[in-house]
Amino acid sequence: MKTYTNVKDLGDLNIALKEAFEVKNNPYKWDTLGKNKTLLMVFFNSSLRTRLSTQKAGMNLGMNTIVLDINQGAWKLETERGVVMDGDKSEHLLEAIPVMGCYCDIIGVRSFARFESKRFDYEDTILNQFIKYSGKPVFSMEAATGHPLQAFADLITIEQYKKTDRPKVVLTWAPHPKALPQAVPNSFADFMNEANVDFVITHPKGYELAPQFVREAKVEYDQRKAFLGADFIYAKNWSAYEDPNYGKIISSDPSWTVDTEKMALTNNAYFMHCLPVRRNMIVTDDVIESPQSIVIPEAANREVSAQTVLKRMLESL
Repeated sequence: MKTYTNVKDLGDLNIALKEAFEVKNNPYKWDTLGKNKTLLMVFFNSSLRTRLSTQKAGMNLGMNTIVLDINQGAWKLETERGVVMDGDKSEHLLEAIPVMGCYCDIIGVRSFARFESKRFDYEDTILNQFIKYSGKPVFSMEAATGHPLQAFADLITIEQYKKTDRPKVVLTWAPHPKALPQAVPNSFADFMNEANVDFVITHPKGYELAPQFVREAKVEYDQRKAFLGADFIYAKNWSAYEDPNYGKIISSDPSWTVDTEKMALTNNAYFMHCLPVRRNMIVTDDVIESPQSIVIPEAANREVSAQTVLKRMLESL
């Protein structure tokens, strides 16, 4: 595996899941695989779970790990070609990337959508510059359009908790005070469309995700109808994708908050969220604190998804 940016990079999901549960059950089995290999994690944006879980995954495999926070202690980086660099940015990414590649064996990159240019975001410009110019295997720790480590962890969690062979999984939009990227719901849809699940997306009109991620999923604008008989509820906010509202909040309707009344419509569904979560906006206290909330085991599986991906990358060096 030379890159990891979407579900297709994993190949057969059944094989990937089997490997992930082997890692989950015996995380130190391959503790010499990464001996004398260095993992560089580059963060253009904040992180808690991604940083900790990925660093721990690398350490489980015996890797040295370096964390670079671009916004703290590094030169400010220019990312666009053709720009006259007469401002506050001292170094261009096109020089910085190959330099970073000199000091490591595998690179993880975290760079959110900026909402300044839909084209720039949806071409995953920064992530793809690392893939093109670093000379090293590169994986996404959340890019502008996707968060495949999170989505893989979500799939592992569903496989771990499912009670039927083909569970009903509902991705529901929920309100948030800030305009958030579509990366998490995009990747969740990317994975669920390839998994053995009955997948439904529900959101207010105007919050349609990009067609390449929605694919054949059922889209239901009535949240309560979508929840009927669901086995898993995955709540997440995202901003509008369609022009002219790209990156904007077009609804803050509190009736979309996931509460006990809506969860009662489900098949005693498990509640999922990638975290961090805005309580009593995305989900009520009662739901996230209920026995059916699996947000903590879901977060724990971030280590498993990261280690499975890193293991494959190390094996391909």
